[in-house]
Parts: sequence; structure tokens; C-alpha cells
Amino acid sequence: MRLSEDFITELKYRSDISDIASSYMQLKRRGRNLVGLCPFHGEKTPSFNIYAENGSFYCFGCGVGGDVITFIMKIENLDYMEAVKFLAQRAGMTVPDDAVDDSMSKLRTRVYEANREAARFYYSKLFAPEGKQALSYLRGRALSDKTITRFGLGYAPNNRFALTNHLKQKGFSDSELIAANLVFKSRSGNSVIDRFVDRVMFPIIDLRGNVIAFGGRIMSDQKPKYLNTSDTIVFNKSQNLFSLNNAKNSGTRRLILCEGYMDVIAVNQAGFTDAVATLGTSLTTEQAMLMKRYCDEIVICYDADEAGQKATQRAIGILRSTGLNVRVLAIPDGKDPDEFIRKNGEKGPAAFKVLLDNSGNDVEYRLYKLKKQFDLTTPQGRFAYLSQAVKVLATLDNAMEQDIYASKLAQEASVEKNSIMEQISKLSKAKYKNEKKTEFTKLQSEVSGRDDKMNPEHSKKPRATVAEQNLIAFLVNNPDKLSFIENYLKAEDFVTDFNRKLYLYFCQRIKDKKDPLNTLSADFTSDEVSSIIRIISKYSQLASTNDALLEYISVIKEESVKPTDSDIAKASDSELDAYLKKLKEKRK
Repeated sequence: MRLSEDFITELKYRSDISDIASSYMQLKRRGRNLVGLCPFHGEKTPSFNIYAENGSFYCFGCGVGGDVITFIMKIENLDYMEAVKFLAQRAGMTVPDDAVDDSMSKLRTRVYEANREAARFYYSKLFAPEGKQALSYLRGRALSDKTITRFGLGYAPNNRFALTNHLKQKGFSDSELIAANLVFKSRSGNSVIDRFVDRVMFPIIDLRGNVIAFGGRIMSDQKPKYLNTSDTIVFNKSQNLFSLNNAKNSGTRRLILCEGYMDVIAVNQAGFTDAVATLGTSLTTEQAMLMKRYCDEIVICYDADEAGQKATQRAIGILRSTGLNVRVLAIPDGKDPDEFIRKNGEKGPAAFKVLLDNSGNDVEYRLYKLKKQFDLTTPQGRFAYLSQAVKVLATLDNAMEQDIYASKLAQEASVEKNSIMEQISKLSKAKYKNEKKTEFTKLQSEVSGRDDKMNPEHSKKPRATVAEQNLIAFLVNNPDKLSFIENYLKAEDFVTDFNRKLYLYFCQRIKDKKDPLNTLSADFTSDEVSSIIRIISKYSQLASTNDALLEYISVIKEESVKPTDSDIAKASDSELDAYLKKLKEKRK
């Protein structure tokens, strides 16, 4: 059964969206709304709005919107019932016993439990006789037993049924283990077998302490060297980070971004507990936004090989776009952090601290890498270097920062600073023009409706769609006008199915004397909720007079009888006359 309306109302009353959101991001007042940089995508100009009057939020940059429950679902990666429980616990409320979780929530809970039991199993096997080689491997990598225990490292036995049999004895079903990606079906399809076999195991733990996935490293030369859990209902590799659960409690507003599990663990053991790593994929915008919640500065500490340096260049752009300060730690002699710390023995932690303290910002790093490619003793080399360097400086949004590095470039290449600034200005103008072009294209797409996934009829019937959306926004904000609207308009007059569905939904909520927006997150998908809030959030831009309302109704009625091009092509003379007559009647 559903949660009661009274419970949801009380939960939202105690969970003010402005207070909740401000614990994750900085907000400033703009008129009646609060605005800030969106926590769901990288941006430099605030486009995230909170509408305190109706308890909703909407980002005009990425199109995400909803209520406080939706906000928690998005930012904490929870399903609906988990978000409700999260807010209820925060508000000191108890979710009613008769509120039954849906099947997906129950399955998520079982997946969490299976992962936790799997982590215990792998850990126990590491210290059992069959884990002797794996334990020797970890100790050979200079990891102490304390570190091994802290990270819950383990061993997956060289037996295709070891974990499967153990978890089945604990009461887990095949379908639950498959959902957790701990096992997969055999070729015959008659049984399930372990996904991880004869590997050192690294549990991946989320910010709430749940084991959500695993990484497994082979100890031989076989491929793949690392095997990771695929995406599941509790794990998305592009939205999580290894050891962020530890790093968030480091007491600093800095994170050290490493390339892999062993690097993170080695850096942690050396005393730097603010290290994290991506999970078998390149850095994503979602991961950058997640890190921004816990730090102001990122130190990129990738491997010094060619692949690591390419990954560094890519990561710089992603991290910069979120507004984070970026530094790059350069490890000498092509080593990775783990190898560098081990090779320096007892002096490893101190040597790493020196590298950390001396790491330059991302601009210095990019210019340094460029400088190594050219011979600055020749005019051609200096010109080639400057041509590339000004492209780097043109990406900077801070004029003072541009000025400082332009001065350095002028000195290095023995040229006038003004000539460098002129080139930067040209490139900056071109960049600005491209950004505006992209913005214009996006606006065009919104107006045309061609990217409206919720309402696929939008692009074919844009005039009707806009009128329908305006009327819905008007109705939600003026529920007392429902009787007035129903005197002129019927649900079947709506041209698009999605908007007709919304109109009927809100009409019923109003007739039942219920808050139109109170249970959106329970009654619609998160994408549908975002679309609805986008429609409602435009209300402040609309005329709220009866004349405006009548205009919306008039357009909808006109469009409801308008034939398509195909209809016209197939229609007889009498049918065309009938169309015209209907249209005239609708206008009255």
C-alpha cells in the first residue's frame, strides 16, 4: 500500500527543501527563489532554482527537477522508499509499519545484504589456507595487516562455486545473487557460478557504509588484470568512487585523485586518507560533482605513463568545469604512487608529501607538458609553443589568471605580452561565440520540442503543447480556477497524451482537496517529475489573468480539431467542410 498523504505532508513539512539542499550546496536568494550551482551537472553560472512556495526545485541547465524526496533520490542515489526513510530518520519520524516496500526496494536491500556477506566471506578466505598466496601478494605490496583490515581486502577462492554455495546456505536465491552481479549463469543455464575466482578482492563501499560492489585483481599475468562488478541496482560505476567513504572524514577540503585501488590504499597507508579513485572507467562529470560535495581542491595523482598523462589532461577539463581548483602531482621516473612510496621505503610518506606540497596547478601542468614538445631556442619552436599555449589560456575564465600566465609566456618566449593577450582575446571571443551558439541550439531544441522525451508529440504539435503546458502551470498555481476551466475545456480536447494525463491527474488532486504536487515523486518516474516541474516552474513567466487562461483554452480547442497534413491529403470536400465548421465552432 501507499504511504498516507498525511505522512508525506508531515515529512515534507519537517524536511524543508531549502534546508536540505543547502547542506549539499551553496544557495543564494534571488527574488522569491533560491539559486545555486547545480549539484547534478558541472556549470559556472547558477541555473539551479529552489521554489520554496511549493517545495520544488528545477535546474534549467540539465533539466532535473522535483520535490525534496526527488532531490534526495538523485543526490544520494536512492530509490523512492529509501529516500523517504532517509528523510524520516533525519526528521525524527518513523515510516508507518503498514507502508510496504515495493519489490525493487526489497531487492535492493537483499543485494546490499548479499554484498556484505560476500565481503565477509572474501575477508575470511584471505586468512584461510587457500588465501595464502593472496595474503603474501598483499604483504609483498607492503600492506600492513591493519591496512588490509581497514579496507576489508579479501580473496576469492579458486573455485567456481565457493561463494555461490556459501551465500545459498545463507538463504540467498540465484536471482538475488545475479542481481548483485556476484554470480552469473553457467553456459548450460542449469546453475550459477562465481563471477570472481582466484583474485584479490577490493570491496567498494558507499557513503552510507554499504558494500555496493567489488574489484578483483588477478595475481598472474592473465587478462583482465582487474575485474569489476558491472552496474547493478545499487551500483553505478560512473557515479561512485573508491574509498570516498574514508576520504570524506579526512578533515580536509582536498581530495587526491588516484588511478586505481592499490594507489589509493598505498597513499592512505602513507598517512594521506583523502585519496580516492575511479572504478575501472575514466573520470565522469557525475564523479566530479560527487567530489565537489566534499572538497574545494583536487590533486590529480595519476600514473606517469602515457595513458596516465592522457587521462590527466581529460580529467583537468572535467574538474575545471565543476569549479574545483585543480593541481597535478608529477611522480618522477614514470612511477605510480604505490611504486613511488614503496621504492622510498621508510622515507616514502615524507617523499610523497614533498611531491604533494610542490604540485603545481593544472595550468602550470598543461603549459609544462606543452613546453617539452617544442624547441624554444628556435623562432619556429617558440611560435608553435605560443600558438598552443594561448589556447590553454583562452580556456580560463578569470582575466587576472590569464594576465599572470601571459606575462610568464612573454618572458619565456621573449615576445611582447600585448601580442599574447591579443591572441587570447581572439580565441576567447571565438569560445564565447561557440558557447552562445550552443546555447541558442539548445533553446531552439526546447522550443521545437524535438528533444522532449516525455512528450514525443511536442515536436509535431508545438503550439498545442505549449498552450497545454501553460494551462497546466496556471491550474496548479490557481486550483480555484478548475471549475472555470472545466466550463470551457474537456480532457479530450488535449492534443498530446502526456499533457492530457497530467491535466487529469491534477484535476483529480484538486477535486480531492489535496496538494497537487504533494505525491509527484510517488506517482511518476523521476524523469516525468523533472518534466512536470519544468512546466510548473515556468508559471512565474506567464500572465495569470483570466484573459490569458482563455487564450490557452482557445488555442487548445483550435488545435484539437486541426487536421494533420495526412488528414487533409486524404479528406474529401465534405470532410474538409466539416473540419472548417468544427474549427469555427471551437473558436466561439
